[in-house]
Amino acid sequence: MTKKDFMNKITNSQNDFFQRFLDILKEKDIKFCVVGGLAVNAYCEPVVSLDLDIVIAGSQVSELIRILSAKFKANEQLHSINISSPDSDLRIQIQTDLRYQEFIGRAANKSVLGYEIPVASLEDVLQGKIWAYEDTTRRPSKRQKDLADIMRLTETHPNLVKLLPDSIKQRLALSE
Repeated sequence: MTKKDFMNKITNSQNDFFQRFLDILKEKDIKFCVVGGLAVNAYCEPVVSLDLDIVIAGSQVSELIRILSAKFKANEQLHSINISSPDSDLRIQIQTDLRYQEFIGRAANKSVLGYEIPVASLEDVLQGKIWAYEDTTRRPSKRQKDLADIMRLTETHPNLVKLLPDSIKQRLALSE
């Protein structure tokens, strides 16, 4: 079984929803990068996630949403636009928080579960996880996952500890 087959199996994707989404981005020459848990997987031992958090170049979001809405279900949330397909459990979450826009220029192609895609830099992935963890409007279970991702990143890349706010260092019982 290939990594892509595994991804499609765990997301119950009948027609490789992930690849279909990526093909649209490529066809329309849309600049993007992956952030969130799947981005953490590019830098650490992978864990399963049904979410694909992605940042789209701000000037291209409206065009992309128009295109995606014709093919998939699009649902606007407070800080994201969620894209889904009835033939997959994968949830694509386009981040609309403007703080993430700078990540696109620093992204590099990495392999994530068999897909070669632009992934935010290691430091940017960590920063995104810090922002997510510090967002008290998020569900406690999501914030706990963000904290676990921060721990995964700092265990694999100890030099990142110095970038953590003191409150997170204390929570994780980390020191530089």
